[in-house]
Amino acid sequence: MRSGRLPPPLVDAALVVMAVLDAVVMTDTDRPYAVVYAVVAALALTVRRRWPYPVFALILPATVVSSAVVAGAVALYTVAVNTRNRRTLAVCAILYSICSAASIWDHELPDSTRVELLVSVGYNIATATAAILLGQLVQTRRDLQQRLTEIHQAREHEQQLLTERVLAKERAQLAREMHDVVSHQVSLITIQAGALQVNTSDPDTRTTAQTIRDLAVRTLDELRHMVTVLRASGTAPTELTPQPTLAGLGQMIANSGIETRVDGDLPADISAATQRAIYRTVQEALTNIRKHAPGATATIRIRRDNATIEVIITNTPPTRPT
Repeated sequence: MRSGRLPPPLVDAALVVMAVLDAVVMTDTDRPYAVVYAVVAALALTVRRRWPYPVFALILPATVVSSAVVAGAVALYTVAVNTRNRRTLAVCAILYSICSAASIWDHELPDSTRVELLVSVGYNIATATAAILLGQLVQTRRDLQQRLTEIHQAREHEQQLLTERVLAKERAQLAREMHDVVSHQVSLITIQAGALQVNTSDPDTRTTAQTIRDLAVRTLDELRHMVTVLRASGTAPTELTPQPTLAGLGQMIANSGIETRVDGDLPADISAATQRAIYRTVQEALTNIRKHAPGATATIRIRRDNATIEVIITNTPPTRPT
């Protein structure tokens, strides 16, 4: 409930009290049945919000036997608030005006009071018109409030989408920089550490190089995971593509379009990071052969010496111009 606005039950109670007092005062006490019916019709206003049309139909006969106007005007106002059909409103206004004037026509009036009769009919029509216009005004106001609320919600949603779009763009840029710059530098560290481990004869240096290489490989895995998270943030959950292993190396070679021979057995009891490194190395080498040596054949030699795995990729001269 908004501040400064009376609650609907309190408004309905005040209108019912006014309608009952109007019915008692404006109804001829010589006809008790008319007073009772007018009061009952006024009490029907308690359910006007739920059943506007039945309440209006119930109040119409009361306007015939009584000169009370509050109950009929409130009922007509409620109908105007709840309908958009102009024909329905016109019919209701005509019925209300006719029934209200019937209480006057019921008496024998001299010719000198015909002007007063016309004034009374005009008053009834004006009352019906005012009730309908007020109801339509309240209905229009409610429509405008609803429209303003929808516009406000649409703007908030648009602002939220804009914010998410900006954040997604920043995340994508950060992920691209991490992938292009940081991952490349860490990959170079891994390669240099592996070369130092193979070429040195000093055990301490070899151990240090192995440690550097393991840390670099672990860092690459974490970077890939971070890049994946950054790219997926702000989007609908999707199933991530599994990381490649040596189990898919044969399929990748077959799809490369290069005649390739593999010497040596593919080790299966190595870590996922090492399998991924071998896979990516072969993939990159075959890509370079396809680009720079069209028509060449490739040979992949895999050697394993205890904890050391050696992968050598060679190719024949190209048979077609690049």
